[in-house]
Amino acid sequence: QVQLVESGGGSVQSGGSLRLSCAVSGYRWGTLSMAWFRQAPGKEREAVAVATRAGRTIYADSVKGRFTISRENAKNTVFLQMNSLKPEDAAMYICAAQSRVPILSALPKPADFDYWGQGTQVTVSS
Repeated sequence: QVQLVESGGGSVQSGGSLRLSCAVSGYRWGTLSMAWFRQAPGKEREAVAVATRAGRTIYADSVKGRFTISRENAKNTVFLQMNSLKPEDAAMYICAAQSRVPILSALPKPADFDYWGQGTQVTVSS
C-alpha cells in the first residue's frame, strides 16, 4: 500500500520561506514521478512542481525562480523549498506520485497522478 506523508507546512509572512517534505513508502521509489500540487479554497487543484523519475524538473510559471523541488533517493522523500512566498501562494499543498506514464515537459494534471498525500497547509500573511 502506497503512503505519502507530508510535513513542513505552516504560517509565514510574505517574503518568508518554508520547506515541505513528502515521505513515500510502499512503492518502488525509482519508478515514481513526484509532484506537488496546491489547492486554495474555491480554486482547482494545480500542479506547482514536478520531479520526474527521469530526473527532470518542471515548474508552474507562477513559482519559477522561487520554488525548488528535489528528491532524496536514500530517504524516498521529495522536498519543496519555497522562498519569497506571496499571499497568493497560500493553499493546501499536496504531494502526489505516479508511475503509469512518462512526464515530459508539460505540467501534469491531477488525473495523471494515482497516489496522494493528505496535504499540508501553507498560510502567507501580507
